[in-house]
Amino acid sequence: MTVESTKRGRITVITLRREAKRNAIDASITAGIDAALNEFEDDPEQWCAVLTGGPRFFSAGADLAAGPGEPTPRGGIAGIITRERTKPLIAAVEGFALGGGLELVLCCDLVVAATDARFGLPEPKRGLMPDFGGAFRITRALPPAVARELLLTGDDIDAARAERLGFVNRLTEPGAALTGALELAERVCANAPLAVRGALRIANTAVHGDESALWELSHGTHAELLRSADLGEGLGAFFEKRTPRWTGR
Repeated sequence: MTVESTKRGRITVITLRREAKRNAIDASITAGIDAALNEFEDDPEQWCAVLTGGPRFFSAGADLAAGPGEPTPRGGIAGIITRERTKPLIAAVEGFALGGGLELVLCCDLVVAATDARFGLPEPKRGLMPDFGGAFRITRALPPAVARELLLTGDDIDAARAERLGFVNRLTEPGAALTGALELAERVCANAPLAVRGALRIANTAVHGDESALWELSHGTHAELLRSADLGEGLGAFFEKRTPRWTGR
């Protein structure tokens, strides 16, 4: 089992359990996230969920060797990226959330992170771009100049900077992100669930709006990159642990 779902009162905790691969998103992770979120959304007794990668790291992103698997009917890519959710979802982040890992965090409504957490979109270092919605969603989560910094350099930022910029709601000591997220979830669950969902729907509609044109642009740009020579060079350099030699073709 690479995704574990447990219930703590009104709260569902969804934990990525592919530690040997740094929780890289493959078909099993996609299926597990999809199943866990389907069950959470369909259970009227569950009011809030927490998504975590465990005590060491959140996720290193898509599995570059195996791929992330096929999009699911309700969740889309990784079982979550285009999901229409009605209930609050909180990310509890330890260690790094990179590439597709950060794009999972961008799907959540609130973020609790340990002080040693790091967030980044390293896809350009491999000849790719963030194709799980990160290329446009990051510009809503961070100031535009900082978002472009992550997109263009592929470098990451630490949790303290992310908190100052308004991306992280709460910081915790290393190892305590899940505890902090559960405390925040309890505060959410203390409120009327229908009122919470109504306010969340309006807030997320205001922030995200209609993403159809952005998804079309993202898919088209990603398809062009998949045909580039630089992609092969980037992936080859990654697996061979060497510096890539870019040609711009």
